[in-house]
Amino acid sequence: MAISIDEYKNKMENTLKIFHEELSRLRTGRATPSLLEPIFVEAYNSKMKISELATVNAPEPKLLTVQVWDKSMVQNVEKSIRDSELGLNPSTDGQLIRVPLPDLTEERRSELTKVASKFSEDAKISIRNIRRDAMDKIKDEQKNNLISEDEQKSSSDEIQKITDEQIKEIEKVIENKKNEIMQI
Repeated sequence: MAISIDEYKNKMENTLKIFHEELSRLRTGRATPSLLEPIFVEAYNSKMKISELATVNAPEPKLLTVQVWDKSMVQNVEKSIRDSELGLNPSTDGQLIRVPLPDLTEERRSELTKVASKFSEDAKISIRNIRRDAMDKIKDEQKNNLISEDEQKSSSDEIQKITDEQIKEIEKVIENKKNEIMQI
């Protein structure tokens, strides 16, 4: 068989991985270190991620701690957290920055579920595009007599099966994430 089903399966799994990463950055009711990942800090004449300057932990469900390694960077890290669009109000204690997470309002929760839904739609579209590419390649190979009609049918069925599994996984994950966001 000329087409590599595994190649397309890997592309779909990578899409799923990216989807998981996007969702992990969405703020739910509890603190996760990944919440601060998108924040960049002005440091050493360039922009750096917080994770390159400090250790981020979540010791409590409503608190993040940021242990800054270089004393001279504490103010910059705190300012970047404060200026981010996350609506956080950090307080500094030496080289440790405490970031209490305020409770989410009902309005903010419903905004977050819409963002999560958009992520899931984008992931599904990406999966379907990968399926379409695979199906086109299978048809071309059959048309050029590189594979038999039976091989075309079985390859197409296999690609469709993998696509259905991935879409089902996205739907399961998004349902769980929406429930997590709406939990008070």
